[in-house]
Amino acid sequence: MAPPAAPGPVSVGIANLPNQRHKIVSRKGASYNIMVVGESGLGKTTFINTLFSALMRDYKRPEQRFAKQLDRTVQIDVVRADIEEKGFNVRLSVIDTPGFGDYANNTDCWVPIVQFLDEQHQHILNHETVPNRKTDDLRVHACLYFIQPTGHTLKPLDIEVMKHLCTRVNLIPVIAKADTITPADMLAFKDRIRDCISTHNIQVFTPAVHSEDEDATRRNTSILAAMPFSVIASENDVQVNGQTVRGRQYLWGVAEVENEAHCDFKKLRNLLIRTHMHDLITTTHDHHYETHRVAKLTASGRSDDDPALQARRGFEAKMKEEEAELRKKFTEQVRLEENRFRQWEQKLISERDRLNEDLDKQHSLVKQLEEELEEIIAARKR
Repeated sequence: MAPPAAPGPVSVGIANLPNQRHKIVSRKGASYNIMVVGESGLGKTTFINTLFSALMRDYKRPEQRFAKQLDRTVQIDVVRADIEEKGFNVRLSVIDTPGFGDYANNTDCWVPIVQFLDEQHQHILNHETVPNRKTDDLRVHACLYFIQPTGHTLKPLDIEVMKHLCTRVNLIPVIAKADTITPADMLAFKDRIRDCISTHNIQVFTPAVHSEDEDATRRNTSILAAMPFSVIASENDVQVNGQTVRGRQYLWGVAEVENEAHCDFKKLRNLLIRTHMHDLITTTHDHHYETHRVAKLTASGRSDDDPALQARRGFEAKMKEEEAELRKKFTEQVRLEENRFRQWEQKLISERDRLNEDLDKQHSLVKQLEEELEEIIAARKR
């Protein structure tokens, strides 16, 4: 009689934590805040409408605020919308900056924008010490800086503003109206912009890469190669070879929004929504907000020797380690399931091919029998 098998590891359900987290996030939804910065006429609103496939509704315009420049004001407008996809709700806020860069003298035109970003971090910091911490979180998760398609390089105003923004928010440079530049000129324009960004030490958003995730590494390489993103925005549908696509109709042809040979709209959409929305949200909290929080607490006399601060940092470090471990386990579990699915799919394909071969053989046999029957009938008639 064979000895009893050794008991395997006991499963207590820890592996279900990612599934529980997924259910909680799906039920609560998410808040996602995007800021668009750029001169008027670059298609910022059209791009947002194209990105989310619907016009923004529940429009809310705050009163004009911050200091005036002579007789003009750079104000902050907030457009809110609730977007639902497959039962998951996103509370979207688009922060626009009308009046930015529209005048001959744009000295300090970025100040209202910087103040708005700092105010949102400070607003959350102030609410951390009150009993009821439910508040409207307008911390910007992604700042799209629209660049004029001049074909030359960044203007001094662009450089100055981007240097102020990159320390406070996830900065993503975008070249507007890509259909006004030839593909060769666009590639040269991108190279000049990248050189300028590197020279002036402007930190643009760089997705986090996990060494064990090869697919994410390939996606990030593709995204970094495309940055700054050239985009075409349109709310109109046009016909191309009998198919309806989103684009712009010209006498010489059609500029398609989602054609990667025409622009980088799909890559930017994937970055903002499909692949890195979570990274943008967590980076805003873990890096930009933490930088603001540490600076403010240090300035107010709170040092690293504060026991309460040390305890909180220890707790946060422990939570981050646990989150990283759970994320690693979840990624491995997903990879195993994907491999199992691919193997099952390959077996189905092999079985289908085998059945098709058997069916062909049966058809050949039937045809052969029919020919023999015809020969027998012909022989009897003779």
